Amino acid sequence: MTLGTLEQANRLLQTSRGGSTLNTSFIERLNGTMRERLAALTRKCRHAARRLDALSSGMYLIGTTYNFCFPHHELSKATHLGYACTPAMASGLTDHIWSMRELLKYKVAPVPWIEPKQRGRPSKQLGPDPMMSKRPRVRLRKGLLCSVTG
Repeated sequence: MTLGTLEQANRLLQTSRGGSTLNTSFIERLNGTMRERLAALTRKCRHAARRLDALSSGMYLIGTTYNFCFPHHELSKATHLGYACTPAMASGLTDHIWSMRELLKYKVAPVPWIEPKQRGRPSKQLGPDPMMSKRPRVRLRKGLLCSVTG
């Protein structure tokens, strides 16, 4: 395990109402589904992902439909919940199977705006400071501050 402890993993495993042992079969199934449904992720494809935005959007869409719209055979067995169930229903995120229309029309709240930190040196002022006059207030004569004795 890379994050957390074995005790935390066992506690989460018991509350998940899933299997009784830790394994990677569920994430491997998701990886296989992603690779099957998104051409840019296949091993030998002629259409590699040229833009990361398109790849990210495709993976987001496939991941949400996988978890919200399509019931899974294993989760629908009597050993789990006993009725048609999606991973989102099994984890308690929703109480019904979503339609594609419902998924695509769902409005997600934007993330709160956080003012970015100023990095580096502060920028120089573009124009003169309006508080400062253009001419100095006091004119000193040459040699007034430093006297040269000879």
